[in-house]
Amino acid sequence: MRRRILVLLPALLPLAAAAQTWPDRPIRLIAPFAPGGGADFTARAIAPLLGEQLGQTIVVDNRAGANGVVGTDIAAKAMPDGYTLLLGVAGTLAVAPHLGEKLPFDPVRDLIPVSLVATSPFILAVTKSLPVDSVPSLIAYAKANPGKLNFGSSGKGGAPQLATELFSSMAGIKMVHVPYRGLGPAVADLIAGQIQVLFADVPLVAEHAKAGTLKALAVTGRARSSVVPDLPTVAEAGLPGYAAGTWYGIFLPARTPAAIVERISAALNVALTNEGLKATIAKQGAEAQWLTPDQFADFVRTDSTKWSTLIREVGIRVD
Repeated sequence: MRRRILVLLPALLPLAAAAQTWPDRPIRLIAPFAPGGGADFTARAIAPLLGEQLGQTIVVDNRAGANGVVGTDIAAKAMPDGYTLLLGVAGTLAVAPHLGEKLPFDPVRDLIPVSLVATSPFILAVTKSLPVDSVPSLIAYAKANPGKLNFGSSGKGGAPQLATELFSSMAGIKMVHVPYRGLGPAVADLIAGQIQVLFADVPLVAEHAKAGTLKALAVTGRARSSVVPDLPTVAEAGLPGYAAGTWYGIFLPARTPAAIVERISAALNVALTNEGLKATIAKQGAEAQWLTPDQFADFVRTDSTKWSTLIREVGIRVD
């Protein structure tokens, strides 16, 4: 072990020295999904304010592929000099490691959690013709009609499926999974009555619920959404302890100097208190939130353990 440390020291010394003048050139923020999605939106919302705090331009670099694995791997293998950041997501870092996939990186070993940026709950929605109008009545209906309710998702192993499976497990009900290639088609089929239940992003269903083409029963976060404040949380509505959704956070490659980690953390703390940024993120149904690096590491660890337990109990695999 001592010999290994001595071998690493020469490689780490230049990084420590460079940290004293960092940043002296533009910084790359990898968004591991295509433009237009939640990760891309969040990265582009935070980049200008974070760059303002750090005194450098932050360039968003979309590296899509394999549900976030491609971009996350690029970030994990980047030089740990503070010039490559990752906008990490729950599905890639807290869920994918437990789905039987062989990942080219280890989320714990290869990445440093810096801060949470935003949490994004789902809306629990049902088709208009289903004779339920609350979480308890949905659970009662499902228990009286086991296996007769179909629920949609964005694909096997995705956050909407896991949110629904967690709901079913905690409520003691059984529903049939119908995976789609994205939530857009699933929302259309929910409105048409082809499926009966869907956990979907707030912006995708809020307007339909307002128009009366589907019914929104609750939000899945720990707190109510500022976009649909009249909707209770699932926990409030009848399933205590339930919480699900997705999250976005900033990560750095392992071995990035602690001084750089702390400076980015402090810059994010300021950026995420900006009222304009909070309003922009809220319009997408998400809530801006900052955590210290240690708090965020605990957050990711807890989330990973929760989904690992559920995936094992339900038997979800994508390989």
